[in-house]
Amino acid sequence: MELKVTLIQTNPEWKKKEVNLRRISGLMENQPESDVVLLPEMFSTGFSMDVEELAENMSGMTVTWMMERASALQSVVAGSLIAREAGRFYNRLVWARPDGKLQWYDKHHLFTMGEEHHHYSPGKQRVTVEWKGWKIRLLVCYDLRFPVWARNHDDYDLLVYLANWPTARHQVWKSLLKARALENQCYCAGVNRVGIDGKGISHTGDSAVITPRGDTSWLGDQETSRTFTLNLEELKKFRKKFPVLNDRDRFDIEF
Repeated sequence: MELKVTLIQTNPEWKKKEVNLRRISGLMENQPESDVVLLPEMFSTGFSMDVEELAENMSGMTVTWMMERASALQSVVAGSLIAREAGRFYNRLVWARPDGKLQWYDKHHLFTMGEEHHHYSPGKQRVTVEWKGWKIRLLVCYDLRFPVWARNHDDYDLLVYLANWPTARHQVWKSLLKARALENQCYCAGVNRVGIDGKGISHTGDSAVITPRGDTSWLGDQETSRTFTLNLEELKKFRKKFPVLNDRDRFDIEF
């Protein structure tokens, strides 16, 4: 069973939602058919702490656009945005399906060195979605540094990270993405932005899909997109031949 996954590596203009959504729509026009389209963290605004200005509810501009694009492409469209709910703000990864159903994951590990925790509330649930026969774990950026949160208890096939990961730590991004694929015996897809944001922070992209064996295809440092084909039968055969997950540690996470 195959899954076609498209990574769209963007260079968003700072806090200009309409401009960014139009730009991404253009990038989507000529892409191959896909089952899942992945966008970076806060793809419509950039990684901003201006929550009062930029936050949306689930019927706002960005989610509405995601649903429209998912329907038009007949593909899942996934990306994170600044969400407002019950007086709180979340860095929310939205999974918009072509049938109109929405699922989401709220980022758990907030980037305290960037004061994200002063503006956003952490999510409390790990989220695994099912699509086209695949089980997919959804995570955001800084979550990548915390392997316990991503640990595979044989309950997912694909690990997804959406990020605004800076150039200064791009080697960490590349190393940890590969580590997560290897230690969890899964495919790992990471999509990052490029360019310089409104705070002067540089990003070099390096979006990638990594196989359970560690084979990696990187997108480089330019605004671009690429579609990858993942194979579930190959994953299952590899796990059966080398069943590392049988010896995994068992544990519970307390909040």
